[in-house]
Amino acid sequence: MNQGAMLNAYPDSMGGKLSDVVSILRKDTLKDAFQSFYILPSMFHTDLDRGFSVQDYDLEESLATKEDLDALMDMGIDLKLDFILNHASVLSPQFQDLLKNGNDSKYKDFFINWNTFWEGHGTMTEEGYIQPDEELIKDMFFRKAGLPILVLEFSDGTKVPYWNTFYQKVWEEHGEKKYLGQMDLNIKSDLVWEFYDETLSKLSSYGASIVRLDAFAYASKEVGQKNFFNEPNTWEILERLTKIADKYGLKFLPEIHASYGEKRYEQVANKGYMTYDFFLPGLMIDALESGDGSHLRDWANELIEKKISTVNMLGCHDGIPLLDLKGILPDEKIQGLIDTVVSRGGYVKDLHGAKNVYYQVNATYYSALGADDKKMELARAIQMFMPGKPQVWYLDLFVGENDHEAVRRAGEGGHKEINRTNLSLSDVEEKLKLDVVKNQIELLRLRNTHPAFALDSEITVDAEGSNLHIEWIKDEYRVALTADLKTFTYSIDK
Repeated sequence: MNQGAMLNAYPDSMGGKLSDVVSILRKDTLKDAFQSFYILPSMFHTDLDRGFSVQDYDLEESLATKEDLDALMDMGIDLKLDFILNHASVLSPQFQDLLKNGNDSKYKDFFINWNTFWEGHGTMTEEGYIQPDEELIKDMFFRKAGLPILVLEFSDGTKVPYWNTFYQKVWEEHGEKKYLGQMDLNIKSDLVWEFYDETLSKLSSYGASIVRLDAFAYASKEVGQKNFFNEPNTWEILERLTKIADKYGLKFLPEIHASYGEKRYEQVANKGYMTYDFFLPGLMIDALESGDGSHLRDWANELIEKKISTVNMLGCHDGIPLLDLKGILPDEKIQGLIDTVVSRGGYVKDLHGAKNVYYQVNATYYSALGADDKKMELARAIQMFMPGKPQVWYLDLFVGENDHEAVRRAGEGGHKEINRTNLSLSDVEEKLKLDVVKNQIELLRLRNTHPAFALDSEITVDAEGSNLHIEWIKDEYRVALTADLKTFTYSIDK
């Protein structure tokens, strides 16, 4: 896997479709800026959550074509693509067949019949679903209030509850019940595993080298066990999937949010997988606000010493992760970060309404840094020198600010739109004239072209007070960053 910088965007984030992004990446100003591209899943046939509710993995040709993907490969840019392991859209062909044919459907067991799953382990309610015995669900983690159920009405009038961890919407139209949602897949079904194989083959054919496993830790479900990171089942599923991925030359990046103290990142790494560095975004803000690089230093040295392979980032399509920082920063420091980002226009997202359980703060990274060009540039410089493969959210690169109007337009649950503003081609042209953008691109180019940045380089990280020093050495090549976290200045020796 190359260690070069990776662009992260929707296919319509810049210009309106993937061909426009290709044209931008072909510009001389962006030559050698990126070696990889994480294209978010709205490039597939999807219907909700800006791509994460997949109907099927064929290309949405109004946004992306095979020619666009081939053009990226011709430019030497490999792809990271999403595989949503846990669920599929109710508009998927499998679920539509289930709705139409009910118990006669080939896909009856492709999804999880709630009552079949819990049979003999609870009490049937008047509403027609089993209420599981309390001791069997007390350790389960539900993403929304109540049980994770969507009650379907088959064409013959039969009502059947199915497992639904994430979004759902039900309404009537012309006397017919309509559904939207993301339905959990039954990993005990052979048809599901056939679907997994077909999907990974397709992603490989698109040019993927890395596949991000979205919500993978929810996939394993057993009576009386946890439904999130259920061990050892979760590892067994991942191992079985990896054997399929190996056939197609794919490397997995499992996506999981957990506190530092739980050491999930280390477990994933010890199993031989890359892991997300969800700690860097918050640690970076902490360092730039406090002028103290010790927490960044300690984290970087842990990655180096334990040989943990990461993909790191500042911003992304989600919020700035903060739950993850528990155990690496004191709670009062985490609260201070929350207060700072919210004071700069960010939104706090709580987990299913629970107070003081902060999952993320939604803001652009530039706004989270107080829309300060020097802070943004220094953050990017440090990211380029941190261990791991750097992923760059397009809106960070082009110093996008919080889009409160987009949040208002999106309505309830639209908080993530604060950091998903689509840029026109003329917007990009104007942004490319800014020094803070030009300087970030130079940092990306350095990361991608300097031979000291290699997978097996020797990396040293030191910090004393506000001074931070990071050095990479590979054979006769050396490159070093010296930064001052108080003045937000830096120099690079190469």
